[in-house]
Amino acid sequence: MPQLANGRLHDEHTPLIGRTQVYEHDSRFKTVPKHILHLTYATLASNYVNVLLIFVPLGIIAGALHWSPTAVFILNFIAIIPLAALLSFATEELSAKLGQTLGGLMNATFGNAVELIVSIVALKNGEIRIVQASMLGSILSNILLVLGCCFLSAGITQHESHFNETVASTMSSLMAVASASLIIPATLYAVMHGDSNKKNLETDKNILVLSHGTACILLILYVLYLYFQLYSHHSLFADVENQEGEEDEEEAQLLSPTAAAVALVIITVLVAVCAEYLVDSIDAIVESAHISKTFVGLILIPIVGNAAEHVTAVIVAYKGKMDLAINVAIGSSMQIALFVTPFLVILGWIIHQPMTLHFQSFETMVFFISVLIVNYLIQDGKSNYLEGAMCIGIYAIIALAFYIYPDEAAGDITVDVVKRFIATS
Repeated sequence: MPQLANGRLHDEHTPLIGRTQVYEHDSRFKTVPKHILHLTYATLASNYVNVLLIFVPLGIIAGALHWSPTAVFILNFIAIIPLAALLSFATEELSAKLGQTLGGLMNATFGNAVELIVSIVALKNGEIRIVQASMLGSILSNILLVLGCCFLSAGITQHESHFNETVASTMSSLMAVASASLIIPATLYAVMHGDSNKKNLETDKNILVLSHGTACILLILYVLYLYFQLYSHHSLFADVENQEGEEDEEEAQLLSPTAAAVALVIITVLVAVCAEYLVDSIDAIVESAHISKTFVGLILIPIVGNAAEHVTAVIVAYKGKMDLAINVAIGSSMQIALFVTPFLVILGWIIHQPMTLHFQSFETMVFFISVLIVNYLIQDGKSNYLEGAMCIGIYAIIALAFYIYPDEAAGDITVDVVKRFIATS
């Protein structure tokens, strides 16, 4: 009896090879959807935080249907948390297939993709204060909150933890350079600031020129650091790579390069959509909740972008892999300070948004003090739970200070301080 297969009739006289090819084609056609479903399930089951993905469609629907700004903000705020975890997962899966050098570049580039996407959306909308606060908040949450939690969790299992002080001090030295790049524009603004509007406009233009030049220099330093880490002084980072290799062995690779790349694109688009609705609702949430934009950008938004990364760092620290934990905490802060922030300044230059490195005086002081504290804590290559408690404590004080810090107080107290210093000298 003739059989219909793939639109053609086949009987016992049909060549066996032709029938085999048809059956293999049909079999492959049936297994592809199963394979996709299997990969999707495995990816979603890779992290417990992915249960929050239900908020992604809810957040997009809320923004598209113009629900109340509070609902839009909260739903998209929660939605970005699992998307950040999936973005990190897809990046690690793809970088693992690219080799050591390209994989390192991949992780360095996409390590703070969520903060970058949210900041680009805010910059496009002219929310300069949100961009500056979120950049500073990401740095502070990493070098104080995450590092403190790592020290604390490691102190639960070990009396004293040890890590490579050379690598840690190199990263912290670059953070000190980044803090200087914020202090110099703030101090220059204080010196050049005048009483007339014309002089102030000229000062703003000069600060913008300084910021553009400084951003280019910081990006060059970041490229040199990548060359330092991946090529010239590669051996210094051997401990970090060994611990990363152990983590990779514990977690089997799930996605092929193509699947990981497709996932990366899809997740990035979803993050951009949720970020758009999140940023658009900030003005309304600030008015209704009576909190400042600075607090939203400096404390709340970094929680969204760094939540999954924070948990990972604390877990590896608990396992005694302090070099990897230090690399996640301080390395992420360094990427924000030397790559993401200068990149946003250059992007603002391109799209004609006055994004500068002139942060407000209080923020600059907080940043400098935080970097100074961290430098003291890591310079000996050892840590304990008390040092972790100190980092968490100073972060809590900073968060409380910015909670009561109104946007109207964004005037530069440095102007009066510097002028008094010059007058008395």
